[in-house]
Amino acid sequence: MSTQDRVEATKSNIEGKAQEAMGEITGDPQDKAKGEAKQEKAKAQHAVEDAKDKVKQALD
Repeated sequence: MSTQDRVEATKSNIEGKAQEAMGEITGDPQDKAKGEAKQEKAKAQHAVEDAKDKVKQALD
């Protein structure tokens, strides 16, 4: 598990939520979509880190 990678994924998720909310407030669908995409990328990063953890646990 890379703590730094998890921190980056969490940061990206928070940024995505903020950007999506700003898109909602301003009525900018492009900004909202970019925020949603950041959140999906963060979910994928967390899934990769979870998989790494499982492999590491299996090898230990």
